[in-house]
Amino acid sequence: MRIVIFGPQGAGKGTQSALISDKYQIPAVSTGEIFRWAIKGKTSLGLKVLSFVDKGKLVPDELTIGVVRERLEAGDAVDGFLLDGFPRNVLQAERFDQMLSEWGTSLDGALVLEVPEDVSLRRLLGRRVCSQCGRNYHLDSPPAVDWTCDDCGGQVVERVDDHEEATIRGRLNLYHEQTEPLKNYYQEQGLLRQVGGEGTTEEVFARITRVL
Repeated sequence: MRIVIFGPQGAGKGTQSALISDKYQIPAVSTGEIFRWAIKGKTSLGLKVLSFVDKGKLVPDELTIGVVRERLEAGDAVDGFLLDGFPRNVLQAERFDQMLSEWGTSLDGALVLEVPEDVSLRRLLGRRVCSQCGRNYHLDSPPAVDWTCDDCGGQVVERVDDHEEATIRGRLNLYHEQTEPLKNYYQEQGLLRQVGGEGTTEEVFARITRVL
């Protein structure tokens, strides 16, 4: 199975990606993880990515596509994958389709998680993250002991990019401008799977499994 997942910030993509990965036995790969993988491996593309990340700039489309290609050519993604955060826009989607075509394959689905903006804001303003391993938490679902990560014991802190409502609204606007047009792109290909992201984790996952 080869699928992409997208949706506004706070829709629950990371949580659901992990569940999908476990159920269907495919690697769930986020753009952030791909960039960290390339930087850690000190590939030529990874070093270029680092130059943008260090300056707090968005990684250009062509460089992003190149790093995604490198990651998906790794052995664990040969038989399937779930991509979170890529493609980010229609140009990337078109280039990605070309890449898959070169490999003699194509996407099986494009999953979009949809939540109202007020839900995104509430979820994002309450998010917390482990400063050591990056595991996500929330004010409504904290770690077991005194904001100490259940996995590694690191300190769980507020995410820097979730600190102010104005910043979050700016990120949501960017999603609507750049990423939301992917709905029409994949709808025209018959690949779009729309799922409501409100409710418990289990309820949302049940909806996902019904459409995949």
